[in-house]
Amino acid sequence: MKLKTALLGAAASLILAPAAFAERGTDGEVRILYAQAVSTMNAYLSSGTKDVEVGSLVLEPLAGFNEKGEVIPRLVTEIPSLENGGISEDLKSITWKIIPGLKWSDGTPFTAHDAVFTANYCMDPAGGCAQLARYEGVDKVEALDDLTVKVSFHEPKPNPFMAFVGATSPILQAAQFANCTGANASTCTEENFKPIGTGPFRVTEFRTNDTVMLEANPNYRDPAKPAFATALVKGGGDATAAARAVMETGEFDYAWNTQISPELQEELAGAGKGQFVNAFGTLVERIEMNMTDPSPNLPEGERSTAAHPHPILSDIRVRKALSMAIDRQILVDIGYGEAGRPTCNLVPAPELYASDNTDCLTQDMEGAKALLAEAGWTDTDGDGILDKDGEKLSLVYQTSVNAIRQDFQAIIKQWWNELGVEVELKTVDPSVFFGGDAGSPDTFQKFYADVEMYANNFDGTDPEPYLAQYTCDKAPKPESQWQGENINRFCDPEYDALIKQLTATGDMEERSALAKRLNDMLTKDSYVIVPIVDRGRLSAHSNTLGGVVLNTWDSEIWNASDWFRIK
Repeated sequence: MKLKTALLGAAASLILAPAAFAERGTDGEVRILYAQAVSTMNAYLSSGTKDVEVGSLVLEPLAGFNEKGEVIPRLVTEIPSLENGGISEDLKSITWKIIPGLKWSDGTPFTAHDAVFTANYCMDPAGGCAQLARYEGVDKVEALDDLTVKVSFHEPKPNPFMAFVGATSPILQAAQFANCTGANASTCTEENFKPIGTGPFRVTEFRTNDTVMLEANPNYRDPAKPAFATALVKGGGDATAAARAVMETGEFDYAWNTQISPELQEELAGAGKGQFVNAFGTLVERIEMNMTDPSPNLPEGERSTAAHPHPILSDIRVRKALSMAIDRQILVDIGYGEAGRPTCNLVPAPELYASDNTDCLTQDMEGAKALLAEAGWTDTDGDGILDKDGEKLSLVYQTSVNAIRQDFQAIIKQWWNELGVEVELKTVDPSVFFGGDAGSPDTFQKFYADVEMYANNFDGTDPEPYLAQYTCDKAPKPESQWQGENINRFCDPEYDALIKQLTATGDMEERSALAKRLNDMLTKDSYVIVPIVDRGRLSAHSNTLGGVVLNTWDSEIWNASDWFRIK
């Protein structure tokens, strides 16, 4: 059966601790720098990578993905399969066996009931879960006993490794979060900032959008880990400062997402204090087109909602013209060098799921101008800005503060200006932009702009949960506290139907074809997502920090429990 070997027969190996480990906490403090500061430790309340990854030091899923994209056990004895009976023959359920004796960091038992609570927490329609796509197709989650979790699906689920797998789907402690369900989810400050977890560290102090202080979890399942007694995660600044803090000054041990120019990378590497680590996965820098009207003239609660379609970008000809004006190779050359590749795909990898969509790789300014003219946009008053029915072709283009993104904004603005588009550039502190504060007007989820640029990726090697983010029901809205993964508010019943088909398809060739079709619907068929660069992960670590293994398929700091100080 193809399904057994190609999808469900994932390896279940863990990276072994280095021989340098003698006992927990003997290597002092590890200092980690995130240029995007952390807003919450609860991944269910933020789509921001920085929140998910730092939260993974404390909160863990039942299983994760290693650096090869293989499913590995974390809190379970083995990875369920058809062969071992963990996956039912009808593919409608998966059963997880929890490791006996596991404890939360407060010393209380970790049980299957915590997993049940977590699923109900995320699937509560009043809660606004930022990771709802991980629970796509789930009918119910049951605790068969204290150490057995059964996830049942509405239909056969060829890829059951979604709920409780990867850093975006960790387990919350039921006792701690009991009063934080539904509409109360975002109000539980203490719980969201200092969650009780099973990971290698526990939070001692949390300063939102600034610093997280952690100490070794005294109840971590491996008595020799972590090697570090404490961890400091500092946030803020920019990618250049973060890279310098590791590679030049040696102030920090690890810097995440050092998104800097190739020239600066070479300069800093010459200092000899650290090294850059780079690997390609599924991280795509893209421009999202808002399909709803973000106008501040609308009442609060109606801006950027389905009640008001976007007055300009609802026309596919405008969206396509904006994409055609971009020279992606130039952007790669100035921003990433060998750490980036031009792309037209939302899903650039693995190869099985990558569409042969290459139409966008050639810039076509004249074609873009003709398309706008066909859509009825002309310069009636000679001011260089196109207009139609008395309205200017004017867009607000926002992104997070980052040197490369600001360079991209400036260049893309020039290209769009050449088309006759008026462009207002807006930048937002990344801690706010990628945060989950429902009260902030500047989060990328709320999308109070016409177009916005950022990058993200998906856990593991199967894009099903990633593509499922763009179903109609996952658009952020006031009723969900502005949480949701469908950032551009795309809504197509045909797309939703194909997602359901994908979730029930086991044949790998058919899954590949469906995933490519879904990718194309979002990109070259509709241009609601305009991919720009297939980005390699680029981070930096000190030469004195051992055990680092870059992982593009899960949390980048997935194996922090294995890190140690090189003496």
